[in-house]
Amino acid sequence: MNSLPDNEDLRVFTVVVRKSSFAAAAEELGSSPAYVSKRIRLLEQVLGVRLLHRTTRRVAVTEDGERVFHWAQRVLDDVDHLMQEVAVTRQTPRGSLRISSSFGFGRQVVAPLVSQLVERYPGLQVRFEVFDRLVDVASEGFDLDVRVGDDIAPHLIARRLADNHRILCAAPAYLQRRGTPRNLQDLSQHDCLVIKERDHPFGVWRLHAGAQEDTVKVTGPLSSNHGEIVVRWALDGRGVLLRSIWDVAPWLQSGELVQVLPEWRQEANIWAVYPSRLSNSAKVRVCVEFLQAQLAPLDPGLARASAAPGA
Repeated sequence: MNSLPDNEDLRVFTVVVRKSSFAAAAEELGSSPAYVSKRIRLLEQVLGVRLLHRTTRRVAVTEDGERVFHWAQRVLDDVDHLMQEVAVTRQTPRGSLRISSSFGFGRQVVAPLVSQLVERYPGLQVRFEVFDRLVDVASEGFDLDVRVGDDIAPHLIARRLADNHRILCAAPAYLQRRGTPRNLQDLSQHDCLVIKERDHPFGVWRLHAGAQEDTVKVTGPLSSNHGEIVVRWALDGRGVLLRSIWDVAPWLQSGELVQVLPEWRQEANIWAVYPSRLSNSAKVRVCVEFLQAQLAPLDPGLARASAAPGA
């Protein structure tokens, strides 16, 4: 009887498929390309099939490899769930956890919480990555994406972590120089600071005032893919900004930014998003509950900031 595939070999194989590279897989796994190559070779020997086509630049998956990849994901998830179920308590998660988020929110808010998470649950090994694009958690191998924004694919599971919305604001110096917009369409005549971040359509602001919804196309001399840079430009008086209330609340309270067209806003709640195959994962559940508990105090602070004088 042939021996069964080793779980470590299956894990290495899934990473190679996701990365399409032995070197990139080795980097993620913290091992050498030679080790990765050896594990793949042993797995092919055990299964008796060729899993990968190797070229000088890239690794491609064979038809048999595609089938093995899907089964390997299920096997590894089942083993992971088994280990968590037989743990002393489901409140003590163990194992690796890959979390993603956006540049600004990830650095300022999520990263400190990840530090607290591993302090509370030392059995976790967390890999945290930030991106300027929307992450496909299912295909890119992430367990959890902490994102700002309400556009979430229906095949993913989403848990709301905190309420949030984006507002329009500018520095008093800019408004003194260029005037204050009186309606949404006035923004097309203003210098607007545009952020290309994750899934936001570039230069198209869709907002609502109560039940009314409208869209305006904006332009300006400055744009960036990094929200913190654009907030700095707004503080310098360079234009009108559309930004999450969690990010600009301190500047509204200090008066360095002033809210304009306060009746208009863009919903952008904070969510934990993960693949449906991880719906029963104890470590994901505990992580989401931890983030939810830590982020809940944000809500009252955001509400006070949006109602501050001059906002």
